[in-house]
Amino acid sequence: MKIVFPLLSSLLLAPTSWAELVKKTISYHDGDTQFDGVLVFDDSLKDPAPAILMVPNWMGVTEASIEKAGQVAGQDRVVFVADMYGAGVRPQNAQEAGQQAGKVRADRDLMRRRANLALETLLAQKAPLDKSRTAAIGFCFGGGTVLELGRSGADLDAIVSFHGDLVSPTLERDADKMKGSVLVLHGAADPFVPQEDVTAFEQAMLTTEVDWQLVQFSNTVHSFTDPEAKMEGKAEYNETTAKRAFRYMDDLFASIFEK
Repeated sequence: MKIVFPLLSSLLLAPTSWAELVKKTISYHDGDTQFDGVLVFDDSLKDPAPAILMVPNWMGVTEASIEKAGQVAGQDRVVFVADMYGAGVRPQNAQEAGQQAGKVRADRDLMRRRANLALETLLAQKAPLDKSRTAAIGFCFGGGTVLELGRSGADLDAIVSFHGDLVSPTLERDADKMKGSVLVLHGAADPFVPQEDVTAFEQAMLTTEVDWQLVQFSNTVHSFTDPEAKMEGKAEYNETTAKRAFRYMDDLFASIFEK
């Protein structure tokens, strides 16, 4: 399903101004490699809440990604920020981020394994989370990662990609392995994920029975949810699109988690 039309205005995720936000570093391992993710939820949360895996952009686990996780968590979700590079591997600039993201992109088995490991780590926590209500969201590199996680057959209720990569070496073969609802939020003028990639993704998804949506936003390029993105005409924050995109995510979660 493809949606390309002007959207109604909506509210961006509000700053977390309520009870104290729990931000707990969780270490986990893949063989000898240690990873340090961050579990985020409001400490007033008592009842089991949806468990959301969040894969950040190519900068990895940063203060900005943890803050975004807090906004996604709000008062009624538990979010785990996945570490896709390994403990201590924290890019300091775009060049370093590109190198680390490139290594993971080049090995899709590695990408899938690390994403699945992060999901397993989230679900193993004793936080007030509901293992029967799960989702994975990602931004840029992370958006492509959660789609790849879905193609691995991960048991998720929802997958949401914000300005993520849409291509995959096994796109056509593995598209039908995706479970739950898939929501792709894309800038129609994104030069890093061009319309050829969008078309290839659509064609692959049309061969499946997956519940999916692709939303394209006009006058929007890459990284539209990132206030730090300032590559004019290539990767730029777009406040209006960001508000609309997060509302799409919230609406999807409401439809599947609040029945």
